[in-house]
Amino acid sequence: MFQELQKRNYVLASRSPRRSQLLSMIQLPFTVLASDHDEKALDEPDPGRHVLLQSLAKAQQVAGQVEDAIIIGADTIVVLDDEILGKPRSPEHAAEMLRRLSARTHQVFTGFSLVDQRWGRTLSEYEVTAVHFRALSEKEILSYAHSDGPRDKAGAYGIQDASAVFADRIDGCFYNVVGLPLTKFYLALSIFIQNN
Repeated sequence: MFQELQKRNYVLASRSPRRSQLLSMIQLPFTVLASDHDEKALDEPDPGRHVLLQSLAKAQQVAGQVEDAIIIGADTIVVLDDEILGKPRSPEHAAEMLRRLSARTHQVFTGFSLVDQRWGRTLSEYEVTAVHFRALSEKEILSYAHSDGPRDKAGAYGIQDASAVFADRIDGCFYNVVGLPLTKFYLALSIFIQNN
């Protein structure tokens, strides 16, 4: 199936270097054309629906600029106590989020959408992973909050950087927390290609 997938053209509608790395891991040939979709314009409190709508909006916005390719849109959020934690506005805001996550379990939702403009087809799915943070010291929180780590990351952390030592348990797909649930994405893309 890898060979079949590699015969198509793909466009990643995201600036995320993490998603680029994940697509490269499965040897998918792609170019990047980042969406300028305004994430703050969507007011959808349900986490699953939220990431599905955001990922589809990003993919569709880029699809209008591309003729013959499958567009990949994605969106990741962190949810604690049924509240969506977005990207931090400042180091102080990042520290506040990390204090809330300390010694707690939260959920990471990542939605992804595939759009084939040529055939007028779309597919959207999402994955959920539970992440437990050990108790963080105030020194750890402030040190990380004032680094580049939290910048542009939902929940003010990136599991693939120094904050990897904050999580002591993960239940579900690790790559989902990074930004794309690789196995689910691969299986969905395989079906999408076969049905096209």
